[in-house]
Amino acid sequence: MEQSPKKDYVLFSRGGQLMPQEEMLEVRKKKNHLVIGIPRESTYQENRIALAPEAVSVLVQNGHKVLIETRAGENAFFPDREFAEAGGELVYSHEEVFKANLVLKVAPLTDKELELVKPGQVVFSTLAFPMQKESYFRTLGSKKVSAAAFEFIRDKTGTFPLVRSMSEIAGNTSVLIASEYLCNKKYGKGRMFGGFSGITPTEVVIIGAGTVGEYAVRAAMGLGAMVKVFDHSIYRLRRLQNNLNARIFTSIIQPKVLLKALRTADVVIGALHSSFGRTPVVVTEDMVSQMKYGSVIVDVSIDQGGCVETSQVTNHSEPVFRKHGVTHYCVPNIASRVPHTASYAFSNFFVPVLLSVGEEGGFENMLKKDPGVRQGMYLYNGILTNQHIGEFFGLPYQDIELLMAAF
Repeated sequence: MEQSPKKDYVLFSRGGQLMPQEEMLEVRKKKNHLVIGIPRESTYQENRIALAPEAVSVLVQNGHKVLIETRAGENAFFPDREFAEAGGELVYSHEEVFKANLVLKVAPLTDKELELVKPGQVVFSTLAFPMQKESYFRTLGSKKVSAAAFEFIRDKTGTFPLVRSMSEIAGNTSVLIASEYLCNKKYGKGRMFGGFSGITPTEVVIIGAGTVGEYAVRAAMGLGAMVKVFDHSIYRLRRLQNNLNARIFTSIIQPKVLLKALRTADVVIGALHSSFGRTPVVVTEDMVSQMKYGSVIVDVSIDQGGCVETSQVTNHSEPVFRKHGVTHYCVPNIASRVPHTASYAFSNFFVPVLLSVGEEGGFENMLKKDPGVRQGMYLYNGILTNQHIGEFFGLPYQDIELLMAAF
């Protein structure tokens, strides 16, 4: 016998489906209090520090503990007193700093620091992949470490915020360096960078229209120089003009056109960047020999081999040399020349990340929420997650997205 619709409704409701249900509210994550370690950099002429005192103050006020090795900020002109007043806890050895559950530093881990890293620790630093050996990754992997590289971290727009910040600093600073040596009695010819009424302005050739090149152009134009920009890419040259909202001299890199510009140039900024391998050499020694006596070359590309044939790696203690009457500045780590400013750039990025780790209830929860930092991870709980590193060294690797889904 067929049941009536009303009876069906009653039977359905008795099953509890239409009974008032308990409201499901989101369970609030338990805030996690971090212990963050800031060691003193031991890498040669690395003057920067990952957190400025103001950043330490913000973290401490949010319930986190910051261990700072004494004199860690000395080369960046942050005395220990400022960190202590900000609430940081000063410690006196690398060993004490590496007791923290999260270590934040600028340079890659040294061999001694690899020994001090404890199992399950989280490490943020640069990686400088071309300089590393297979043992670096095997050691960290054996200790189940989670590690992120500054140069791999992305932001919401897909760009590399830390690399961009250092490139902006390098671009601005390269012009100030050129200005310094152009008027130098020994290495220049007593000429002021820029120009004023009645005086021919300084001619600046910038090779490369990326971030370094753009900020070098902005600084040079701000000082009144006449700027010429060369690049392999029409797209980058067009983007540069759009960003500047100005029509400046631009050209694809063609040897004859470039040589003509170099002959009259007072300053040359090498700002080419190669995605893989060495930067191509576009300025030959013969071209350099035809430049004006007392002119200045600042080869920012030297960290990838340099785009000028006569370039040789120098350091902050002996930054310049002269060849064919042309002064060459070829220090790889230009941002470390202005460590106070560069340290603030690091702080501006890392404070929100570290606060997010605490608010989300732990490092793993933060990674699930932040795809940019997630892409910066090259090790997660000891598992290699970077395909390029894995293929280069022949090491097994796994996709970070799959790993996060499993945890």
